[in-house]
Amino acid sequence: MYPITRLRRLRRTPELRDLVRETSISAKDFIAPLFVCHGENIKNEIPAMPGQYHFSVDKVVEECRELYECGVSGVMLFGIPAVKDATGSEAYHDHGIVQQAIRAIKAAVPQLIVIADVCMCEYTDHGHCGIIHDHYVDNDATLKILSRQAVSYAQAGVDMVAPSDMMDGRILAMRKALDENGFVNLPIMAYSAKFSSAFYGPFREAANSAPSFGDRRSYQMDPANSDEAMREIEADIEEGADIVMVKPALPYLDIIQRATSRFDVPMAAYNVSGEYSMIKAAAEKGWIDEDRIVMESLIAIKRAGAKIIITYFAKEVAKKLMNK
Repeated sequence: MYPITRLRRLRRTPELRDLVRETSISAKDFIAPLFVCHGENIKNEIPAMPGQYHFSVDKVVEECRELYECGVSGVMLFGIPAVKDATGSEAYHDHGIVQQAIRAIKAAVPQLIVIADVCMCEYTDHGHCGIIHDHYVDNDATLKILSRQAVSYAQAGVDMVAPSDMMDGRILAMRKALDENGFVNLPIMAYSAKFSSAFYGPFREAANSAPSFGDRRSYQMDPANSDEAMREIEADIEEGADIVMVKPALPYLDIIQRATSRFDVPMAAYNVSGEYSMIKAAAEKGWIDEDRIVMESLIAIKRAGAKIIITYFAKEVAKKLMNK
């Protein structure tokens, strides 16, 4: 009790604070999301996401080399197709843009973990995450396409697939398809608790994936529901997910903490585009200290229990950590 106990003693110097720090951030915690498009020598900044780009395959390879040199563990690929159609056919084409990028990155930087997002929204002309029947996403018809997409990425040499569609049963369907095609050792990172969030706005501009009608609330989760998130995560684990994810990260730290307390599997969290762009916009106005806000945000995600952080800040934070 005070005055014998003085908690400020261990905060007196930077060295003492470092000594007793409970949570630390490393570049190895990070996965960097990247957007890949057709063409050559393309590196076009995304207006809603300053510092993020559409890369052609040659340029994404350069970016991946730099990320690897900074110590970042891996990348997650999102494709910008040449043509969109009702079934998102480029998503599962052998020469689709993500398949091209996987092959090029693994040839150039084999040690970098390459993860491919599995979903249809970027590839469909309607912008929804599945096959549409009567203006409704047909769950079971969509599973066949998603499984085909996952197998195509596996054949291209991806290290992990990450289904983000939120269809019921997609982990089991994908696991069976991968196993039947000889990819029994390919892990699945499931977007298990993906909420129907307003924080995805900048991403939808980046991927040109906004729905042409309605919204995604019939398959993505209600932000009000915590118990349902536990059911979603439990179902994905039972179906064969190797890693589970909460998305977005910062507005759902309670979900991350609750899930890591309950489930003994690696937890990922997606520090999404809206979280990124808000910080960038406020920093540009001079309203916040960007470096401190970014580190505080990432530490909060790690402290809540995430072992893996998917973040657009990956490269800039990794560089700062190298120079400390």
